[in-house]
Amino acid sequence: MHWFRRNTRQEQHNTARVWALMPNEMGSRRWAIPEGYIPGGSVDPDNHALLSHEAACLLNLTADDADIAITIFFEDREPAGPYRLRLKSRRTLHLRFNDLKDPEPVPRDTSYASLIESSVPIIVQHTRLDSRNPHIALLSTIAYRLD
Repeated sequence: MHWFRRNTRQEQHNTARVWALMPNEMGSRRWAIPEGYIPGGSVDPDNHALLSHEAACLLNLTADDADIAITIFFEDREPAGPYRLRLKSRRTLHLRFNDLKDPEPVPRDTSYASLIESSVPIIVQHTRLDSRNPHIALLSTIAYRLD
């Protein structure tokens, strides 16, 4: 016997019903990541998978697309942003802060914090890969829910 099987039409209907009944309160509209830092170096800067980076893993469980704004705060200057993006309904996005360019790139080797605001409740996880050393370090935590 297989550990999985195809869903029957009734099971597919039940799954759709569960998604329809799922409350939109799963998650939050505002999240903070107080600790941010993109290391400037990497063991292999030509290998995208091993490039040192900071990421926000975003999950939208709602039936509506999420319009998201990210503001970056610094120790010694005014905030940058907002960086705007859209996360489709019932989708995930692993957003590297390294890839944020508009209105300005997020600086490397600089401490920062971020505020993530969404038009619908989402879930946010924070991750950093530090590959400056061959003994790569990875950290991950749930962002701080603000509402």
